[in-house]
Amino acid sequence: MISTLRKVAQAIHTLNEQVGRAAAWLTTLLMLLVCFDVVVRYLFNETQAWIMELEWHLFGLIFLLGAGYAFRHDRHVRVDLFYAKFSAKDKALVNLIGGLIFLIPWTAILIYVSFEYATIAYKIGEGSPDPGGLPARYIIKYAITAGMVLLFLQGLASIIDNWLIFKGKAPSHSSTSETE
Repeated sequence: MISTLRKVAQAIHTLNEQVGRAAAWLTTLLMLLVCFDVVVRYLFNETQAWIMELEWHLFGLIFLLGAGYAFRHDRHVRVDLFYAKFSAKDKALVNLIGGLIFLIPWTAILIYVSFEYATIAYKIGEGSPDPGGLPARYIIKYAITAGMVLLFLQGLASIIDNWLIFKGKAPSHSSTSETE
């Protein structure tokens, strides 16, 4: 059972690693788009609604698709009053309880609600309310669901890893990448 749990956690870590690294490339695309927008605005005193919308869509994708990756690498916000001084076993217990009580239920609710939200947008064919804006707004709304699924899965992997640490059976893989 422990080897199966380790394999599941490793598969989730690998998935979020690959998605996070791919999402990081969206920052380059966003930077190029913003530079293009600025140049067009200053040279021609004009901008298009679809460009501004694509900018916030890309920013949203970076944030949403990178959430599981950030959590995997412990790059999320943590209020660290006592945690830094805890032993590895105590940290594992805090992470385990926090994941079970807060992260998993919260992401499960967000998955459900965001999926319904996106499905309604799909059914009504929601697009941009602005003339010249992007069509198919439901695509970015489904990205909310995708991001929460990735975070939910990473939460499961974290729970597995922390349970193994708490039980003295440390995971066979590192919870962060070797390149850090």
